Amino acid sequence: MKMLRKGLAASLMMAGITLGQALWGGTWAVSPASAVQPQQVTPDFAAHPAKDAILLALQKGFMWQYPDGRFYPDKQIAQSQFVASLVAIRGVKDAAPVPELPAGHWAKGTYERAKKAGILEGIKIDPNKLLTKEEAALLVFNAWKPYRGVKMPGYTNTGALITWGWMDPAPAGQPKFREDLPVTRGDAAKILGYLWKDKWQLELGDYYADEFHNSLKSINGVLKGTVPKGDNSLYLNVKIFTKDGSVIGFENGEPFQYPIANIKEACFIAINRMDSSNAARYFYNKIPSLLREKKTIQFSKQ
Repeated sequence: MKMLRKGLAASLMMAGITLGQALWGGTWAVSPASAVQPQQVTPDFAAHPAKDAILLALQKGFMWQYPDGRFYPDKQIAQSQFVASLVAIRGVKDAAPVPELPAGHWAKGTYERAKKAGILEGIKIDPNKLLTKEEAALLVFNAWKPYRGVKMPGYTNTGALITWGWMDPAPAGQPKFREDLPVTRGDAAKILGYLWKDKWQLELGDYYADEFHNSLKSINGVLKGTVPKGDNSLYLNVKIFTKDGSVIGFENGEPFQYPIANIKEACFIAINRMDSSNAARYFYNKIPSLLREKKTIQFSKQ
């Protein structure tokens, strides 16, 4: 399991380095040398409120420093920078044509990957545009649609992302969901950090869900299986809902067996121990066929 997590982190780091190299020569890219060297706390963000998020972004390779070695946390982030970070976190490799950018444009490769991944839906392409909250939030929901579905109805993109907890509300005394405020590079590091952690968590949750699923056996009218041991990051739980109305639970590492005739349905749940967020949720509604339905929590139930 440790190897799985290290492999995921390494793949994201390499994606970030590749994107940084691809954008070399533009207005913000970093040199390959600075991308591969261990990141150190530098004076321009050492005391910044987003310091921890910035360190994560640099360590995992989905944001980069400028050629002068500074991060500029209070500088408003450009569309191309934010798009490149989303592409790096998603690990997008395939591309689709982006005719809005001419051949040879420094950001064309990144935008082509973003286009293929659906990140640019409803976006006016302008690599140098400085992003507002609403523009950044739309990019986030586009990028995360395969993982968490569509945003909550009735909200702007800004309001929905703030309600979900991945964007800070406006300062006190202003409308909470104010859409036109700028997104700084420090703000972006915090938003993108949530995405990186969520993707890692979802992939780990699905890994354990598959491990549990592969352990299930229907033998002589009895359902048998084992809840994966997991690790300290996720709480793994299996619930069996019986036909007589009771609920029987099993946790990390526990084997179980129960008569199929008395099972109404069962579910596997993986929960982040740090913030109780949902990493995986699968229901088994057709026992003993063992068909499962993925019901991991989405941005919206609609």
